[in-house]
This record gives sequence, structure tokens and C-alpha cells, in this order.
Amino acid sequence: MENRCSFWLPKKKRFCANFRINDSVFCGNHNTRSDAEWVPCPIDPSHSVLSENLEGHMKRCPLLKQAQSLSSQPFYQKGINGGKDDEDEGDEKGAAAPTLASLENATSLMKRNAVYSMTVPEFSILISKIQSIHSSIRNDIRDSYRVPEACDIWIKREVDRKLPFQEKHVVQQASILGNLEEFGVLEKSSGDDQMEQCDSDRSSGDDNGVPAVVEFGAGRGYLTQMLADCYGIKRVFLVERKSYKLKADRSLRQKESLILERLRIDIEDLNLKAVESLQGVPYLAIGKHLCGPATDLSLRCCLAEESNQDDAVQCCSGHYLRGLAIATCCHHLCQWKHYINKKYLMNLGITKDDFHAITWFTSWAVDADHGSDLSDVAGCRLHLQSIEKKECVEDVGGVAEIVQNMKAMERAVVGFMCKEIIDMGRLMWVKEHGLETQLVKYVPPTISPENHLLIAKHANHLQRDLNSDTA
Repeated sequence: MENRCSFWLPKKKRFCANFRINDSVFCGNHNTRSDAEWVPCPIDPSHSVLSENLEGHMKRCPLLKQAQSLSSQPFYQKGINGGKDDEDEGDEKGAAAPTLASLENATSLMKRNAVYSMTVPEFSILISKIQSIHSSIRNDIRDSYRVPEACDIWIKREVDRKLPFQEKHVVQQASILGNLEEFGVLEKSSGDDQMEQCDSDRSSGDDNGVPAVVEFGAGRGYLTQMLADCYGIKRVFLVERKSYKLKADRSLRQKESLILERLRIDIEDLNLKAVESLQGVPYLAIGKHLCGPATDLSLRCCLAEESNQDDAVQCCSGHYLRGLAIATCCHHLCQWKHYINKKYLMNLGITKDDFHAITWFTSWAVDADHGSDLSDVAGCRLHLQSIEKKECVEDVGGVAEIVQNMKAMERAVVGFMCKEIIDMGRLMWVKEHGLETQLVKYVPPTISPENHLLIAKHANHLQRDLNSDTA
């Protein structure tokens, strides 16, 4: 028994029966190691390895071949859409930067600890600032739940029964397409046309003026599947870094007039201009629930090129963004480095550390029961005013105690305010690039509390279509 592991198993009421490893009283399963010994894999940081085994792991990592193949692709450009940590910061006041300010990626735990380390007056000032900013933008965000007639074949389940059907996802997808139709990016399709599109392939595939569709964060690709079934499209590009089972690819490939290309790449590393099959083709960008910074990466991927090129050049090349529809979510994952419109926030007095706090507050939006419309935050303003009064007189337990004593409703109100501020900055950035833009709540919060949809189109997209056809 001298060579046995010394780890006590309380349920079995005995010591572990495995043999000890060298220089330890425990076996390999129970030997404690410090976190410093584990390092992220350079090929895929989603998993970690022991530092002593790193060299050998680099030669046999399961994702090595995939990484090597990806790096040879012409559209792969490491970090092209990642943004910069000091982007647009200009002459930001140089007070001593708190801990989070110097970090590239702040975790939710780090954000929470930073908020709890605030003084009560600092927390109260931040809450007041959030209220003030939100009061100036809340009227610019409207409810727009639209289920177009074109999507009836999905709503009534007249499509292939083998395709997965979950009502809450179907109505979200339908409302995204309905808002695109109402905004003039997609053209209405009659009931007879819908059946023709679903049962047979259209020869031109361009009846809606959308030659190509790029779906970011495509997952299994069922948003594009509905778009193909209900409106008809010519080319599809599905951008997704992960591999999924039960994808819509098989069903999409059965449409003879539709060309499908799946790009397994992180949006941060995608140079869309270098995708050869997309050259000379106007496209529509879509995405359902692009988590956290994925929304910012997608916008930068589509629009960064347009900031340095005028419309004439874009029209001649025929490669431009015709419109977009992105449903945002998971704002608590947003990072300062990736955020698309730092200048907008800084002009409102939001610092980098304020941003980290605001992104953490957004997680409160899903704390409460969404049986009622909590996203209508205007009616809950009095509750927050009472919280501010409480903050001013109670400093004993600090910010942590104040947050813990807040009702779920009050936290949710703050969370929704912060979500709308973050998304409004994105809207302003897109608008600065010459697009007509709207931010809407495309489904009721009872269907999904993550219900913000950013839609945009070029004001002169019809003229640009003609120019690209004659170029």
C-alpha cells in the first residue's frame, strides 16, 4: 500500500487504489497541478495542454491539418477583422488605467470583479450615465415583428418534413426575412412563386435581385435554407468556424440552380474580397444570433473595405454589400478591442472600463421572467431612481451588496438599456458608411429576449445593380 495513491475517496470511504506517479503521493488522476503548467494550444486555444507536453502536442494536434489547409487559402488573413485595442481612442484622458483597461479579452468574472471593486458613487454615476444615454436613443428602436407571406410554406410546415422544425426558431428566421422584405432588400414573392421555388429550381435564381448571400455564424445554415425556399437565391456562402452535424447543406445542394460554398473559418480572419467566387457579385449579408464580438467582426468584414473606396469604384468592380440583417446577442461577450464604434462611446463619456461594466450588465437582461415585456424599459425608470437613492446612502456592503439586493426586474431593465446602447453604436457606424439603417426588435421577448435586429441597405442599391451589370 506504500505505493498507492493517497487521495481519499469519501463516497467509497477508502484511498484511491491507483499507483503513485514519480515524486508525488498521488496518482496521475489526482495529482494537483498549478494553472501555470497548463497553456492554451497555439493551434486552437479552445483547449489546453501541459507546458511540458506542448512540443509533442504541436505535432499531433487533431486540428493541425485543418489549420495548415486554412492558412493556404487566399481569403485567410489572420486578424484582418479583429480591430485594435487603441482604435479611435485619440487623446483619451490618461488617468491611471485600471486592470481591465490593459487586457485584450476580459472574462465575465473579471468584469464582475471590476464592477464590485467600484465605489458606490462611481457605480451610481455609471448607472445615471446609462440612463441618460438610453433616454436619448430609446425612441430610435421600434418593434417590428414581421412574418411575410413568402414564409408561409415554413410556418405551415409545407417544406420537406425531414428538415428540423422548432417554432421559436422558425418565427425568428421568418421575421428576419420579413424585415428585409419590408425594408426593400428582398422583393415580395407570391404564394404560387413560393411553391415553384421550393419544388423546382428557377433558371435565373436572381428574381429578388440578390445574386449571392453570405451568412455569418451560419451554424447549420437553416436561416439560409428558409431564404432559399421562400425567396430563391443564386449563390450561398456559409461562414462558420465550427463543424456541425445535421446541416442544411444537403438540402441546399439539391437545388440545381443554387451554388453552395461553406467557408470554415473564423470571421476575424476572413478577407471577403479575396473569395474568388464572390468577385463581381453583389451580396446580402445575414446572421442570426451573432454572439458578442461576432457582430462587430462581421460588420468590419463587410464594410471596412468601403471606407477607403468610393461608390464609383465599388460599382465598377461589382463587389459590394447590397444589404444586411444581423440579429445580435450575447452582448456580455463583447470586447473593447473588437467593438466597431469606440469613437461613438467615447464621445458619450463611456471609457474602456465603463464598456466592460456595461457588457457585464447586459447579462442581467436574461435574469428575469420574460413572460412580460421587460424590454420596454421606459416604464421601469422609477425603480432605477429608487436604486440610485439607495446607493447614495448605503456604502457599508459596497457595490456587491447593492447588486445582490436589486430585484431581477431592476437588473433586467439595466441590462436591456446596455444592450440597446451597444447596438446603437453599431447602427451609427454602419450609417457612417453610407447605408440606410434601422435597429428593430424583430420578435417579442417572450420568444427570445435576444431580439435586436440590425438591418441596412445602400440607398442607391438599385442604381448600383444597373451599374455593375453594365460595367
